[in-house]
Amino acid sequence: MEPFIVSARKYRPQHFEEVVGQQTITETLLNAIEKNHLAQALLFCGPRGVGKTTCARILAKKINEDGHEQEGEDFAFNIFELDAASNNSVDDIRNLTDQVRIPPQTGKYKVYIIDEVHMLSQNAFNAFLKTLEEPPAHAIFILATTEKHKIIPTILSRCQIFDFKRITTSDAVAYLKKIALEQGIEAEEDALHIIAQKADGAMRDALSIFDRVVSFAGNTLTRKAVAENFNVLDVEVYFQATRLILAHDIPGLLVYFNQVLSAGFEGHHFISGLASHFRDLMVCRDAQTIALLDTSDAVKEQFLEQAKEVDSEFLLNALDLANTCELNYKASSNHRLLVELCLMQLASIGVAEKKKGSQQDTPLISASHFHGQAPAPQPPFQKIQTPTIPATQGKESLGNPEANTRLGEPPAGSEISLPGHAQVTPPVASPEVSATKPTPAEDVPVPEQPVKIALKDKREAKVSGLSLSSIRAKKLHEAQKKAQQPEPENLPEDPVEPEKLIALWQEFTERTESKGKKILASSLATDTPKLQEGHLISIELPNSTMKKEVERDQLDLMTFLRKSLNNYSLKLRITVNEEVARQYAFTPEEKYEKLKEKNPAIDLLRRTFDLDL
Repeated sequence: MEPFIVSARKYRPQHFEEVVGQQTITETLLNAIEKNHLAQALLFCGPRGVGKTTCARILAKKINEDGHEQEGEDFAFNIFELDAASNNSVDDIRNLTDQVRIPPQTGKYKVYIIDEVHMLSQNAFNAFLKTLEEPPAHAIFILATTEKHKIIPTILSRCQIFDFKRITTSDAVAYLKKIALEQGIEAEEDALHIIAQKADGAMRDALSIFDRVVSFAGNTLTRKAVAENFNVLDVEVYFQATRLILAHDIPGLLVYFNQVLSAGFEGHHFISGLASHFRDLMVCRDAQTIALLDTSDAVKEQFLEQAKEVDSEFLLNALDLANTCELNYKASSNHRLLVELCLMQLASIGVAEKKKGSQQDTPLISASHFHGQAPAPQPPFQKIQTPTIPATQGKESLGNPEANTRLGEPPAGSEISLPGHAQVTPPVASPEVSATKPTPAEDVPVPEQPVKIALKDKREAKVSGLSLSSIRAKKLHEAQKKAQQPEPENLPEDPVEPEKLIALWQEFTERTESKGKKILASSLATDTPKLQEGHLISIELPNSTMKKEVERDQLDLMTFLRKSLNNYSLKLRITVNEEVARQYAFTPEEKYEKLKEKNPAIDLLRRTFDLDL
């Protein structure tokens, strides 16, 4: 029995043409070899498993070929590989520099491949600088790393840098198809897509995953088998969950989620995949973004079909809910409840709008209120005959809405809304109504469908005090109140006596306190008003809070003073004095000192019982 060789080693490229997804770099290296334009220090950087070490080995072999070598010659004596992760000291680099001086015995170049070069210590880098800058003519250094930012700039400046890119899903799938064909394995394209996506751009990881799946499923790889081996949810799970969400089937959705949990999957995995599913549906909504959908053609058709059933508004709301649930998953103590709540919210998107659109008006007064049999249906906009009211009844019911309602008529000025007919306004009884014979009840035409009477509500809509509408309403009210006042130039401006001003100020303060406005009264009593320039009233307050409190009721204050003093040119100026504020702001220590001044025995009490402030 031959030993098994993993695909990552068995199918390692031996020529530049076999390297997957790095055509730009391989062509550059080939042209440099052909034109003898190859640098003596190369740096290969990029993610794991994208071909850095493979390209370094191919390059080391290629530059020593002269056309006379034997088939399969690998020039092992000319290629030296050093793992910098375990050989990262200064002594290791010194041993390397000592070997560089010796020329190759076969071939033209000695190639030194240093893998994971970013693991070298700072002293090792410094010891390597001189040799890397001026190596012998027969030596070429190829450095490989996954973290270029950890290499010191002095090393980077001495190297020719090649940035390797991640392997695309399409390139990985094509290479896996080739390997599956060589091994005689039947593989679905969807299954290979899952493997390529799971590898996340690393060809070595894709080959390792491929070996594992083949060991599990045998010579037939299906999408279901790959998903089961990876312990990932199949894309069909998310299609079915989306169908239940669009159908607003909350019970069925919760049962389906329970089946997912029973299969051993976590709720975080499910909600994360559902968010990705909504993202894929969103990119399928526009022809320009379909290329962003990284999946097989068969699954892409399913996405395109389901994308026709949803709109962009639903997908935006669904993405927001799913993403919020995913972010809060780790912080939640009840993970299942969090996901179930998110699923119920997803299934409820658009339900309120549908109910609102399909909700029919509920009749306020049914047809049974009107006594008599209903006539045959009348055509739309047909004139409705109104029963004649006797003169005696008209006089009794005139101006009495309750009486009109008892007779089966709405109050005057009300609108009657009849299904299938235009709105009509019933006539109002007048004293000139002639005495006629009442019309029998059975002659009154009554519609078959219920009648709705919509009464005009003249009450103003209530506005919340915590909304922007309340602020706008308050400003509008103040503007209207100011507009109703006469113009100042048309009103008297009698001289003001300061003593009378102070007395009126105190009177307004007492009146304010009696109304329960303790804070405003306290603010007004803080300072005595001073009259300046004959019409300017000035006060000083200790802080801006008191200032805002006075400004809030400034209109009532100034109206009272202007009217009482018969001077409508008076104005109020409020200033905040920090020195005054300090008189009212005591620290605990300052309060204690004040109390000690009034009663020195307090200090004795504190020291006796060892009290803290």
